[in-house]
Amino acid sequence: MKPNSGTLVINIMNGGKAEAYEGVYQCTARNERGAAISNNIVIRPSRSPLWTKEKLEPNQVREGDSLVLHCRPPVGLPPPIIFWMDNAFQRLPQSERVSQGLNGDLYFSNVQPEDTREDYICYARFNHTQTIQQKQPISVKVFSMDSLNDTIAANLSDTDIYGAKPVTERPPILLTPTGTTSNKVELRGNVLLLECIAAGLPTPVIRWIKEGGELPANRTLFENFKKTLKIIDVSEADSGNYKCIARNILGSTHHVISVTVKAAPYWITAPRNLVLSPGEDGTLICRANGNPKPSISWLANGVPIAIAPEDPSRKVDGDTIIFSAVQERSSAVYQCNASNEYGYLLANAFVNVLAEPPRILTPANKLYQVILDSPALIDCAYFGSPKPEIEWFKGVKGSILRGNEYVFHDNGTLEIPVAQKDSTGTYTCVARNELGKIQNEVQLEVKDPTMIIKQPEYKVIQRYGHVSFECIIKHDSTLIPTVIWLKDNDELPDDERFLVGKDNLTIMNVTDKDDGTYTCIVNTTLDSVSASAVLTVVAAPPTPAIIYARPNPPFDLELTGQLERSIELSWIPGDENNSPITSFVIEYEDGLHEPGVWHYQTEVPGSQTTVQLKLSPYVNYSFRVIAVNEIGRSQPSEPSEQYLTKSANPDENPSNVQGIGSEPDNLVITWESLKGFQSNGPGLQYKVSWRQKDVDDEWTSVVVANVSKYIVSGTPTFVPYEIKVQALNDLGYAPEPSEVIGHSGEDLPMVAPGNVQVHVINSTLAKVHWDPVPLKSVRGHLQGYKVYYWKVQSLSRRSKRHIEKKILTFRGNKTFGMLPGLEPYSSYKLNVRVVNGKGEGPASPDKVFKTPEGVPSSPSFLKITNPTLDSLTLEWGSPTHPNGVLISYILKFQPINNTHELGPLVEIRIPANESSLILKNLNYSTRYKFYFNAQTSVGSGSQITEEAVTIMDEGKEDWKKEIVNGSRSFFVLKGLTPGTAYKVRVGAEGLSGFRSSEDVFETGPAMASRQVDIATQGWFIGLMCAVALLILILLIVCFIRRNKGGKYPVKEKEDAHADPEIQPMKEDDGTFGEYSDAEDHKPLKKGSRTPSDRTVKKEDSDDSLVDYGEGVNGQFNEDGSFIGQYSGKKEKEPAEGNESSEAPSPVNAMNSFV
Repeated sequence: MKPNSGTLVINIMNGGKAEAYEGVYQCTARNERGAAISNNIVIRPSRSPLWTKEKLEPNQVREGDSLVLHCRPPVGLPPPIIFWMDNAFQRLPQSERVSQGLNGDLYFSNVQPEDTREDYICYARFNHTQTIQQKQPISVKVFSMDSLNDTIAANLSDTDIYGAKPVTERPPILLTPTGTTSNKVELRGNVLLLECIAAGLPTPVIRWIKEGGELPANRTLFENFKKTLKIIDVSEADSGNYKCIARNILGSTHHVISVTVKAAPYWITAPRNLVLSPGEDGTLICRANGNPKPSISWLANGVPIAIAPEDPSRKVDGDTIIFSAVQERSSAVYQCNASNEYGYLLANAFVNVLAEPPRILTPANKLYQVILDSPALIDCAYFGSPKPEIEWFKGVKGSILRGNEYVFHDNGTLEIPVAQKDSTGTYTCVARNELGKIQNEVQLEVKDPTMIIKQPEYKVIQRYGHVSFECIIKHDSTLIPTVIWLKDNDELPDDERFLVGKDNLTIMNVTDKDDGTYTCIVNTTLDSVSASAVLTVVAAPPTPAIIYARPNPPFDLELTGQLERSIELSWIPGDENNSPITSFVIEYEDGLHEPGVWHYQTEVPGSQTTVQLKLSPYVNYSFRVIAVNEIGRSQPSEPSEQYLTKSANPDENPSNVQGIGSEPDNLVITWESLKGFQSNGPGLQYKVSWRQKDVDDEWTSVVVANVSKYIVSGTPTFVPYEIKVQALNDLGYAPEPSEVIGHSGEDLPMVAPGNVQVHVINSTLAKVHWDPVPLKSVRGHLQGYKVYYWKVQSLSRRSKRHIEKKILTFRGNKTFGMLPGLEPYSSYKLNVRVVNGKGEGPASPDKVFKTPEGVPSSPSFLKITNPTLDSLTLEWGSPTHPNGVLISYILKFQPINNTHELGPLVEIRIPANESSLILKNLNYSTRYKFYFNAQTSVGSGSQITEEAVTIMDEGKEDWKKEIVNGSRSFFVLKGLTPGTAYKVRVGAEGLSGFRSSEDVFETGPAMASRQVDIATQGWFIGLMCAVALLILILLIVCFIRRNKGGKYPVKEKEDAHADPEIQPMKEDDGTFGEYSDAEDHKPLKKGSRTPSDRTVKKEDSDDSLVDYGEGVNGQFNEDGSFIGQYSGKKEKEPAEGNESSEAPSPVNAMNSFV
């Protein structure tokens, strides 16, 4: 036993057998106050026996039959891990058809020709002894039907009937377990494993159910292609009948396993230590449960309480010991033992009867320093029996501290949440009980915060210039600040150009690589502040000067002073080309491992022409030199002569060693292999070592060839491993490598997040909370949580809809998240899943929540139909998204006059179940603007607008008519008044009679134009003068012609008003005039030849009503009455296909056309 310790050391490294120490051990610790005992400790030596030799006959199986290859490993302690491999140490592939059972046997539901092989090998790995035992290889030969038929045919005559039966499909039968029922007992808290493996063709599919109940959602896993049912952390509620069903297309079979969950004792209330003062009362409670119910027994100082010395203050009542009026002699250590057939619990609890005056453990006059406006915590650690009461005072004779500005903790600590300057001073802690009183004084100082009063500013500097950043600080005079400058959150480059002053940073000869963010950090012992600024480097302005160029390459390279690990290289520089050489770069080539590839070796200042180079063993070196100036790099020099170094042990080990599992039961160890010259000699290999972290295991090692990966199989899921990789060659090992920590493979998380809660914030936003999954159950690197949520239905519409699940991912160990973009007044479901590197865990139970009502969207449409003189019909569609229960529609409307001025607004509330409305008592020929929206209990939604016009009183305005060629399908109306409603009617007359249809339309608003008084314009005055002169000349010409006997005006008028039925031939071209029906109601016109410019010229002899009436505005109506408002028309030839009508301003607000 170690001195001054209770540790017992058993060392068999220097001889002795482990079996000699096999047994049950118990530790007892005793002093004058009592004795405590430990649990029983069982020591058993590990065993890894060899496989018993046996003669294995080859297995000859017909294709499609089932097969079981038995492993039957030797019994070891602890039991071995079983796996099947081939001669190449590769895992045998497993599937729904071929899989390994819990007992280690290899089961074939049906064999196939590809299963034929002679190296089915069962391995048993004994982890504790780090040994692996191998069973003799098992041979399997599968006979296919074709090969059997060929064999039979070769042995039978032509007259014999031969032919093996083809592969027949078979219904499932169970290979394990056998029979129809079996029993299984498992202990509470353990993992329950149930297995069913079936034979059949096609390969059966296994399904598990629990009779009379459901499989636990968060604790159930299916393994081995669902052949194994795994329930973790079983409890008594998991007892029952579990049925496995094997099914293929030919039928099914099943097996029922009756599971009984027993329980070793577990604590309900473990006894707790008691510290009592003389005369006080107390109790020790020891309550445990189990299946069967455990029995409780008490011991005092390791002796059964029935035979322990009597204590009048003690009374045992089943699982409770009651103490009354204890005395100092009542101090003892009590043990509670709870036992049943599956185990026991043992707990120690001391009863310490003390009579101690108060003691304060915090050092006297301890100094506490805090920053202004930050919390201050002042300690007063104490001890005493009975438990002392603590009071705080400020100053030696100050009053007791009370009030909301102080927080008093149970451990005696005084907290000042926001320390101010007046909080500075002496604080006195007083501890008292019935045996005495003691006090202690401590000091509190409140310091001013550190501030940067002038921060560094953004700078733009030209290349090769100087720049300075300021960082002026203000701090408490009693604190000593330290200023640190960073570039891009890293240390400043080790460059003499960077000058750090007391309150600034200066950079000399700025280059492009100085671009970045510079941060000033000020630290004191109590606080820290920082500020940053960005430096941008731009090109300097061009300066015409001497032409600079890269230097010429060095020449005349020479090797001298050859040693095993070093050599001296010298050279002669080439021409600088007007720019001084700043440095020389030396490169090398390894002609042995990488011929033709040049590597960087070192760099020396431009003033140096020799260098001592360090060499590596087993490298055939050649060197070359490159000169560098401000312009760039020269071409490389010619290579030097070659120099081959001797071999040696490796100097270094592989880098970037990692351990990451690719499967739940393996560990993939990878590393970056050494490059050729790093091997230092031939025969490069690696020694890979690993052991499980925090487990007292020996290192397991293997030597592998020059590769960069090794896979360790059969590892527990996601446990840490210590890993190291050491290089070696034919001459020996590299130095001892450092250890890295890796993890075996991840598996899908076992449990779902619990206690999922949803808090609906508003109609479109909710917040979801969940309890984090224990890291042990994550079984991998926790990456975060995923929330799946989807809309189940709208509460205002019961129609089915496609469910679209949405996913939100919350990184890290977050336990809440926000769900935006929800639809109001809807029912949603969500669940939460934990995510690791392998994937997602099981989903939590679906959580249902509902969003409240919101305001609706605008109505889907608003149509205005059936206009009359004083009414309009409104039709509308309900909102696409009602977002709640519609309570009404709101309609507002107001008239609009010709100048687009709005009249009074009228509002109408319409029941929600209406979809149309007839508005009456409106003004005729009036435009109205309508505003329409829906309303829920939350409020009004967005509105939709529309405009419409009531029709005019048809008795107020005459119809205007135009005759249109029957082959045309359109007609252009011109001269309409802007902002006016018109009714248009189109009629057609044919053999079947006269038919017509009509519609109402409105012209657009008038465009504003700039009004100019042309009477004051010079061009207009000149034009009028020219017209007057021309008229004077024409009058003179006419007067002369008349005097020479030309036509008389009376004769012209007679010709113009001759009988319209008999039109004379025109004098100039001899053509007849056009015939027009009297119902056309148009002025007759004479036949004419239309010029190419599409205008109709009047002949000198033409005449019209202009000579007798009121110019071109005269017209006779159908009844012969004269209308002053006539619009003159020009008719073009039909080939032109274009007719028009010009209308004047209407008498009313609407004109009519026919």
